[in-house]
Amino acid sequence: MASDITITRAEGTWVVRAGGAVLGESTDALELAEGDMTPVIYFPREDIAMAFLDRTDQKTHCPVKGDASYFSIVTKSTTLENAAWSYETPLEGVDRIKDHLAFHTSEKVTVEQL
Repeated sequence: MASDITITRAEGTWVVRAGGAVLGESTDALELAEGDMTPVIYFPREDIAMAFLDRTDQKTHCPVKGDASYFSIVTKSTTLENAAWSYETPLEGVDRIKDHLAFHTSEKVTVEQL
């Protein structure tokens, strides 16, 4: 694992909300800290209501984590494009985030500890 990335169990219960609805709640979330960036919470897929997420064609590459796939969140009133991502085949050293999703936070998407 790159020396500037750490992955730890995110203590407590974490929730992700979009468009006023709870998309997921987990006591098994992971926190990925990378350098000086704000830590990111990764939710296990089994704790997310995947029916509200649509896979998009968006892809990005991180030389440390691998290739990310993106998902839009479909809410009652709008579609939040590429609001979630997942490293489905992460590189060695960050493989704990496999089968997890992270979310771009905004006014319409929140990730918080309960």
